[in-house]
Amino acid sequence: MSETLVQITLLIPLAIIIAYYDVRYRRIPNPFVLATLISGIAINAIFGGLAGVWASFAGCAIGFVLMFMLHLFGAMGAGDVKLFAAIGAVTGAHLILPTFVVVILTGGVLAIVSIIRAGVVMTTMQRVLQILVGLLPGWEMPRFAVPSDRRHTIPYGVAITIGSIISIAIFRP
Repeated sequence: MSETLVQITLLIPLAIIIAYYDVRYRRIPNPFVLATLISGIAINAIFGGLAGVWASFAGCAIGFVLMFMLHLFGAMGAGDVKLFAAIGAVTGAHLILPTFVVVILTGGVLAIVSIIRAGVVMTTMQRVLQILVGLLPGWEMPRFAVPSDRRHTIPYGVAITIGSIISIAIFRP
């Protein structure tokens, strides 16, 4: 069995479970994240030996840093950060940056669908403009409170798992 097939076989059930928990409860249970992390290290150890283990740890670290930067701006929850770090252990360091790009694009599509469904297109566009202005020198970055109505948040665990499957399918030889 190829490494890609094993990784996708791990990630498809994970995507289903994470999608359920993240959509329904807006939480990503730590046992699933830990199982993903351990499985990723094991898969890379089996197929790549010690170099595979190091690639898993590096992918985990890089994935953590990338999502943590978004978490600092309030764009990601802590569960999303941990999940993407665990996904980094599955993909390895060499695939984590393309996976990050695919996950961001997948999340963008999910966000567009969500804001249209919720009917908050204008409010969202105003906030995006405020964020862009906050990036300018001398302006302060706005911090928005998490909406009390969870339907106005994005279950980003769905984008992370689906984007990761797409990335592995596209970028693995």
